[in-house]
Amino acid sequence: MGPPGDRGLVRALAVAVGAATLGGGAWLGLTAALLASTLTADESAAAQALLGPRLALLLMMAALGLAALAAGLQWLYRRHVSAPARLLEQARVLVDTDARVQLQAQGTATVQGLAAAFNALAAQREQLRTDIDARVAQASRAIDQERSRLAALMAELTQSVVVCNLDGRVLLVNQRARLQFKALSAEPALAGGAGLIGLGRSIHTVLDPALLDHALDNIRQRLARGAAQPSAQFVTVTRGGQLLRVQMAAVRDDGAVAAAALSRGPAAPALGGYVLVLDNITRDFEHDSAQDQLLHDLTEGSRAALGSLQAAVEILATPDLDAAQRERFLAVVRDEARQMATRLNDAAAHSTRTSRSRWPLEDMRGSDLVAAAQRRIDAATGQRTGVLDVDGSLWLKLDSFALLQALVHLASRLGGDFDVRAPQLRLQRAGPRAQLDLVWPSLPISTETVMAWESENIRLPGSAAAHSPLSVRDVVQRHGGECWFERDRARQQQFFRFLLPLAAGAQADAAAHEGAHAGTGAALAPGDSRPEFYDFDLFGTSESTRALDEQPLHSLRYTVFDTETTGLAPQQGDEIIQIGAVRVVGGRLLQQEVFDQLVDPKRSIPAAGIPIHGITPAMVQGQPPITRVLPAFHAFAADSVLVAHNAAFDLRFLQLKEAATGLRFDQPVLDTLLLSAVVHPQQASHRLEAIAERLGVAVVDRHTALGDARVTAEVLLKLLPLLAAQGIHTLGQARAAAQKTYYARLRY
Repeated sequence: MGPPGDRGLVRALAVAVGAATLGGGAWLGLTAALLASTLTADESAAAQALLGPRLALLLMMAALGLAALAAGLQWLYRRHVSAPARLLEQARVLVDTDARVQLQAQGTATVQGLAAAFNALAAQREQLRTDIDARVAQASRAIDQERSRLAALMAELTQSVVVCNLDGRVLLVNQRARLQFKALSAEPALAGGAGLIGLGRSIHTVLDPALLDHALDNIRQRLARGAAQPSAQFVTVTRGGQLLRVQMAAVRDDGAVAAAALSRGPAAPALGGYVLVLDNITRDFEHDSAQDQLLHDLTEGSRAALGSLQAAVEILATPDLDAAQRERFLAVVRDEARQMATRLNDAAAHSTRTSRSRWPLEDMRGSDLVAAAQRRIDAATGQRTGVLDVDGSLWLKLDSFALLQALVHLASRLGGDFDVRAPQLRLQRAGPRAQLDLVWPSLPISTETVMAWESENIRLPGSAAAHSPLSVRDVVQRHGGECWFERDRARQQQFFRFLLPLAAGAQADAAAHEGAHAGTGAALAPGDSRPEFYDFDLFGTSESTRALDEQPLHSLRYTVFDTETTGLAPQQGDEIIQIGAVRVVGGRLLQQEVFDQLVDPKRSIPAAGIPIHGITPAMVQGQPPITRVLPAFHAFAADSVLVAHNAAFDLRFLQLKEAATGLRFDQPVLDTLLLSAVVHPQQASHRLEAIAERLGVAVVDRHTALGDARVTAEVLLKLLPLLAAQGIHTLGQARAAAQKTYYARLRY
């Protein structure tokens, strides 16, 4: 960014000096005129003769006197006017925000004493806050426990769940839904691929609002007829052509029902929102379509063949048929029978493959599978199974019972036939699948022996009845996977390797993980006050009857962003090389919802700027161009207020790309530089670092797009109560106040 110079105090001082100069000059001129009016002609001539040669000296002394007067006025202004005003602005920060800052005052001893008194009072208040927080935390443990249970429940659900208010704003979304919508994104590899669904976003961006309204109407009608727990279900197609089955359940508005009961009015079916359970049925639909096509082909082909066979049999029954004709029709019978047999065998093989692939499989965390395998093998064989390497992020889709039986069978064979007492397990990602290895030190084991173990029925240690009708190969085929025996001579190891399917969510997560460092390296910030997948406070938020400018600042959704560029002159060819953004919803910075994407500028990056932003040409090589990144950022920032520090600079870069991308960022914009000038007009600097220091905001990762966006978001949250203290409560009021500041005149 290119923040302007700090001119606020300089401008005020220039006005003071100018006023002092004009006043002093006028006073001297008036004094000289009065003195001249009292002199006679001879005295006036004598005075001119005396002072004429010394006029330059007199003018110089007059100028020095005026300068001394101006300096004195400037010193008085700083000491008695500016210093108390700055102290007042700093004190308002302590009063109106929770910033923990020390007031630094300059000026008279009285002003410095006031600063010390303010600091002492702030320390006392901080101690009281600490005591109150401790008591609140003690009283809130039960609530925190329930909240943690909800968080754990939602995180582990295998279904995609989204809760919305009546405006379609998302109040809750679990991780499964995030991954599902990320997989449906048009650009899942970009940093903005996760921006389809999030707290405060509209579900209407992915689901047709007409379908949702129709389902809500059905629920209301059933509620009016007395249904206890009505629900609705529909199937819809996403923009990417995926089929989603959506089940909707109502969330009752108990407050409205209670109000109707108190007023003794009719208890109308009052809804506060709805719950959506989503399931991607694209594969099921494709499978059913394939089955229907197979049945159709089999039926039509068999009908024609049966007709030919019937005709041939009737002709063969004719008594006067000669031998040549009989042989010709027998050939027809044999050919049609062979074709029917081929079709039936193909159908049977397809059915077998389908039944194997459609065996009910469950989603299971890979680390949980390895831990369960350790326990089962150790308990069944008495071995001490170890773990080599486990990718804890993997989710598998499997029949865990059958797979664990297969592992126990192989481990028991190793222990019984070759005295292997310490096998090891390894689980890693292998492209679109996962590879699970049962590893042991190298032994003279023949491939024929291992193949026999894989083909025989699974036998478990213990009673003779502890057998399975399945073989290891059957278990592998049930998963649509592969299994083989391999030797690693370099490590002197041997292992069985199973290739297993990843859960659908894990595949989406894998794609996101592979593309993550194409754009983002941000870690989740620890210590957030509550989980970020739900915010039920949004149940009370409705925008259907309020214009955006009339909405309170604290209720708005913000996208706080920053750009890193090749230079400071967008109209002279400088380009964006990184965009970073975060979201603020309900007065909270959502640490998990970020946009962080490097951009290939298709031009060189000046060496002088690399030490500032740290982005080298090698880092942007192979990154997507701005024509791909801006649509993803546009979707991430949709339906929110844009916020930036010195926003005119960043917006100019976006505006110059409107023709190339066909996108316009036409939502309202707030600038933290202008807002800082509104609440702190007496402060000498409105640079981002200076504002952060005044408001007690830690500056981390400065001059990275995402780092600056996070700092700007924290600054915004500190500025909102300061604006409210000045009577600025709505977006329209904030924008109007910002435009009155000096910095609003800057253009790029």
